Formats: sequence, C-alpha cells, structure tokens
Amino acid sequence: MPAMTLSFRGEARLSYSRIFLTVPIFDPDRPLVELISILELERIEVNLFRGFTPPSRSVRVFGGQVIAQALNAAYQTVDERVCHSLHAYFIRPGDPTVPILYEVDQARDGRSFTTRRVVAIQNGEQIFNLAASFQIQEEGFDHQFDVPETEIPENLRTEFDLRMDIIDQVHENAAENFKVKRPIEVRPVNPQNLLDPQPGPPQSAIWMKTIDQVEKGHVLNHCLLAYASDMALLDTSTRPHGVNWPSGRVQMASLDHAMWFHRPFTMDEWLLYAMDSPSASGARGFNRGTIYSRSGALVASVAQEGLIRPTRRKNV
Repeated sequence: MPAMTLSFRGEARLSYSRIFLTVPIFDPDRPLVELISILELERIEVNLFRGFTPPSRSVRVFGGQVIAQALNAAYQTVDERVCHSLHAYFIRPGDPTVPILYEVDQARDGRSFTTRRVVAIQNGEQIFNLAASFQIQEEGFDHQFDVPETEIPENLRTEFDLRMDIIDQVHENAAENFKVKRPIEVRPVNPQNLLDPQPGPPQSAIWMKTIDQVEKGHVLNHCLLAYASDMALLDTSTRPHGVNWPSGRVQMASLDHAMWFHRPFTMDEWLLYAMDSPSASGARGFNRGTIYSRSGALVASVAQEGLIRPTRRKNV
C-alpha cells in the first residue's frame, strides 16, 4: 500500500486522500490525521478562528497544540511570507472540553516583515498569547553551529517501546496515557529510567519525525514542528535533580515558549532535537533547544522556561 501524504491543502486547508475536510477528525487510531485535522482551524471571522482538542486525553490542553494552532491562525492572515520567529506565554491551563478561540491582531505589514499577535481565549479569558514575525524570502549571510555527534535513530528504541517496558509497573492512569498512539515518533538518545530517574547532566536529545509522510509546505511543517517543540524540552531541566513526571515528585508546566525558524525542513524526515538547561531557580527551569535535519542543517532553535515545583506525591 503506498504511503499516505498529509497536508494543508493549498497551504491553507487539510487534505487527506484528496478529500476536503470541514470538521476535525477525532481518531486515536490515526493520530497524525487527527493532529493535522485539529491544526486546521475553523474561520469564524476575518481575524477570528476556532480550534478543537481531541476528547478525553488529558486534564489540560497540550501546550504544543496551542502554539501550533495559534501559529496557524496567524499564518491564515499572512500572504506568502514565512514565519521566522514566535514568542508566546501560557497564561492559564487550557480546558480540552472547550473549543479555543484564536483572535489575530494584524499588527503590521511592512515591506519585508509582517507582525501578528494572537490571543487564545476560553470561557471569556485569555489562556495564551503569541507574537509572530514573518519575512519575505531573502538571500544573505549564512553560518551555523555544527550538528552534535550522536547515535543514529535507526540504532535507538522508540519512546513508545520504552514505555511499554514498564507499563505493568505504573498507575492505571499513567498506563492508559502510555498506550496512546502519537503522531510524532520519538527516539531518545539518552533515555532516563522513567520509574527511577537518577541525577545527571542537564542535557538531552531526541530524534523525531511524523509517523507518516507530509507535504513540504512551510505552513504545515512549521505548525507540526511548533507542536513537537514542546515535547521533552522542559524535562531537560529536571534531569540534574533526579525527578520526572512519572515519578510524581515534580509539578511541571510550560510558562513561555520562543522559537526561531532558520531553514526549510519537512517533518516526515528525521530531525535531531538537542536540548540543554543552563539554569533552574525559583521553581522554574530554563531550557534551550536546537533542531537539526538529518543532513546537519540547523533548521530551528527553541527556548522555554517552565514551572518545575517539587512535590512529595507519587503518580506511580
């Protein structure tokens, strides 16, 4: 059977098997179809969009989903130009049972750069805001850091396999979460023991790509990478302290998120996400990430601060 190709049709809408979709597809057995479906927002007005969350997955909306949906809302008001940076704040936890409204402020359209501000709203309150800048394609100076040396993804186990190894040892709620099929395949380079994490250096790395093919348009791929960039990053700041989410000894939440897109890429090819955490203090952890293509091109950079508040309760 030939591989499926998933895309925003014409860089604006989702297409799957050449069928236009008008409502989200909630199908846990087709997680990439589902993800791309929820990233395609419903346009209510010129600058107003509505987004949805798959049902019954979590007590709060995954931060990467909100970043990606807000970025797509901004993209829908921009002609041709490509996002080169975004800066966002998480204000309140998102409720997965309630649609999210995205209101776009068309702040500026300049000769070379376009600026957009997006506010995400639930129940009349802001839960998230984002500022993004878009640029015409230009030629200029070019340099980058070299890609770190690491094990190739084919020699690594998937995050799903690592979770299945311990599924009989975790709480029922955690076990159900472990079983959920995900749209992004992740292969950790230096995986932690999920049940007994030991203190280690504040560095980590993962290989990641979508589980199926996607088209090369920058809108879709930027939104998918924005979604994936919130995975694993905050965990880096907990590594020196021997805690993680399954241990139940730390309360974790993203506080802000910044991202810079440097070079073209497609999410269906392996990307190396190298992360470090220069500092943790005041119950907050600061994290940085650089994302490289398999060929060694630096395609994006990320920075995030998150809540890492010590707790005594155990989840497992």
